[in-house]
Amino acid sequence: MAITGRVGHWVRRTVPRRSSVRRDVVAGLTGAVSGVPDGMAASVLAGVNPVFGLYASIFGPVGGGLTAGSRLMVITTTSAAAVAAGSALADVPGADRPRALFMLTLLAGALMVLAGLFRLGRYLRFVPHSVMIGFLSGVAVNIVLAQLPVLAGAAATGPFALAKAWDLLRHLGRVNIGALLAGLFALVVLVAFRRTRFAAYSTLVTLIVPSVAVAVLHADVPVVGAIPGGLPTPVLLKLSDFSFSLLAGAFAVALVVLVQGAGVSESAPNPDRTRADPNRDFLAQGVGNLLAGLFRGQPVGGSVGRTALNVAAGAADRGAAVFSGLWMAVLLLLFSGLVGAVVMSTLAAVLIVAAIGAFRAADLRAIVRTGAISRIAVLATFVATLFLPVAAAVGVGVALSLLMQLNREAADLRVVRLTPRDDGAFVEQTAPRRLESREVTMLDVYGSLFYAGARTLQARLPDPADAEQPVVVLRLRGRAMLGATAFAVLSDYASRLADAGGRLYLTGVDPAVLRQLRRNRTVERIDGVRVFAATEVIGESSLEAYREARLWLGSLP
Repeated sequence: MAITGRVGHWVRRTVPRRSSVRRDVVAGLTGAVSGVPDGMAASVLAGVNPVFGLYASIFGPVGGGLTAGSRLMVITTTSAAAVAAGSALADVPGADRPRALFMLTLLAGALMVLAGLFRLGRYLRFVPHSVMIGFLSGVAVNIVLAQLPVLAGAAATGPFALAKAWDLLRHLGRVNIGALLAGLFALVVLVAFRRTRFAAYSTLVTLIVPSVAVAVLHADVPVVGAIPGGLPTPVLLKLSDFSFSLLAGAFAVALVVLVQGAGVSESAPNPDRTRADPNRDFLAQGVGNLLAGLFRGQPVGGSVGRTALNVAAGAADRGAAVFSGLWMAVLLLLFSGLVGAVVMSTLAAVLIVAAIGAFRAADLRAIVRTGAISRIAVLATFVATLFLPVAAAVGVGVALSLLMQLNREAADLRVVRLTPRDDGAFVEQTAPRRLESREVTMLDVYGSLFYAGARTLQARLPDPADAEQPVVVLRLRGRAMLGATAFAVLSDYASRLADAGGRLYLTGVDPAVLRQLRRNRTVERIDGVRVFAATEVIGESSLEAYREARLWLGSLP
């Protein structure tokens, strides 16, 4: 009964309302027309047949639209996902590339579904903004560099986009004049109409006019080629199609898609202002990729451009994305022959303009002004994206950011001395370098006590070596958990105080930390350690410990 109820609830939420069907059908048609060049261009980026991008533009929006929590988000081909896919397939022979692409898409979809089921949306915050901006900026530059040979209709070789662009400059004799003129015409049209009311149709003009001219003149210019008629049948993959390099590429695709999708969700809130669940969006993007991979498509994700167009076209609900995929199927059935005649250099022009528009110059400037850690992270990720595979570039950026963040947390840690006043308040002062004999020193700590932060605390605690019977009251309020390094530091400091005849009082201890102390058994076993649990009144346990420590010192001979 519970399953039946959930299915009924999903059906009620998914079936289009009569009041919104007409708007969603029109918005879906607008998105499908715009999606034809976008889907083909994404395939060019991935280095595969453009039909795979068109297939993905059918099944990605349908599967994602039916399941997404962000009801206006369109899940389809994106430049970042295409670049990540192309990087993962770079070493795959041409004949094996289609099956490898489908396996990659299915693996990425499975990872996204798992991320949604295990509710991993909260972990997106661990991918620093500077890393993603560096990566997306590097992707934009890579797109421009990689499409320059296609724009010129010339063959170019090299292990990465920058090398291919350099090879083109060294061999300008390979340039196909007809292809270059068609590409330049497309660039002029796209730029000229970019800020006009005809911007939505400029892409179609850039594809149709040069393609018709090439067909009439019978010019020797590279075109897309034959597009199979009809709709794709499901692909049957074999275990031999799997490889660990594809799995690594799938992780990179999933990470890029999920992080980008979270930004798309924020930019297109639900019509009823209900908050979208990021885990459900993870699941939806996974479903979109599973369907796309099953029906011979490439990776898909939340698309910034298509979602913005969907909203601008008057979409009322999730039906717009679903109708977008259905309209794409109709267009592919009716016009597959015309799609195959599109000039490749015009697709390159579309990608170049889109990449330049996606370059996050303002975000880069803001990050550069933020601080050294952000500057190094964004620059390292940007450079890594230009010279390394996508999976390695994202890994470099994340690893570098984590290391630098840990270093920053350790450097930012401060130990201060608190002196109680008669009215119960505290005066904050600089912590002493050394402890005084038969004195109670109350300390508070600002900053993280994990990893290097705990070792920094060890270096900054006042030294008890030359004191007799010193007492330290160390406040731990607000610490929900301590790591093994912090317990090692506390037990070492307690031992040094005990050797000097003193005591260590831990105050404001959270119940969870108290349970850790009991299980850890390294701190409390040392003679002279006293633990005071946190109370609802801030500072109450610290004052109690301070008074008890004074009484203990007063009782000594």
